[in-house]
Amino acid sequence: MNIKNSPIGFFDSGVGGLSVMKEAIAIMPNEDFIYFGDSQNAPYGTKELEEVRNLTLNVADFFMKKKVKAIVVACNTATSAAIELLRDKYKDTIIIGIEPALKPAVKLNRKGNIIIMATPMTLREKKFKSLMEKYKNDCSIVSLPCAGLVEFIEQGILEGKELENYLKEKLKPYLSEDIAAIVLGCTHYPFIKNALSKVVGHDVPLIDGGVGTSHELKRKLIEKACLTDSKEKGKIIIYNSTNDNKIIDFCYNLINAENSR
Repeated sequence: MNIKNSPIGFFDSGVGGLSVMKEAIAIMPNEDFIYFGDSQNAPYGTKELEEVRNLTLNVADFFMKKKVKAIVVACNTATSAAIELLRDKYKDTIIIGIEPALKPAVKLNRKGNIIIMATPMTLREKKFKSLMEKYKNDCSIVSLPCAGLVEFIEQGILEGKELENYLKEKLKPYLSEDIAAIVLGCTHYPFIKNALSKVVGHDVPLIDGGVGTSHELKRKLIEKACLTDSKEKGKIIIYNSTNDNKIIDFCYNLINAENSR
């Protein structure tokens, strides 16, 4: 089998990683994609480290059975917890992780705090602390753990008063000050950009790592001579650990790919 025509596996604790896969589809429309959302075990961000590692390795095994040529861990929490383990175990497979897009936020050089919204585990992990350390002298960075936000998105609540009230409460200490940018440090969060902008104002940049991660994936595929040579639009298959058709349909709707099945 020609590895160039093997699919690319995308993984997240739920529907969030679709925000990253959507960017990858935009720049590599002829690739085949398999998405696995572990909504049954979402959210990962409040779990213990060992449990997240085990869940992530289980999904990687699933992808190996599907003969993927690359795995994108489109989940900040799972990347923090398990990316090195995956790279060690699957040395012959391209493994791409994601991290909060702090660098582009710093480059904007705007006045005020850079607020990093993420899950509690992402903010606790060594990988994130190293990232913070790298930029701590360049700007004012605020870590904002957002336990409970993933659950809104998993339930399909992407706008509305209930979500806005949650965001207002979380951001309350910072709304009276200048906000340079908000870094969306969880792949679920890009889906609530509209609600977030209503709370902080449309002039505050909202930055996520989806585009950078997708370009890194393409670079690796080119480097390994694994980019597809197909001229046809690729197929998209979505799996979810709940096996709930409503969630799977919601996923297809989120990437506007209803006709790809």
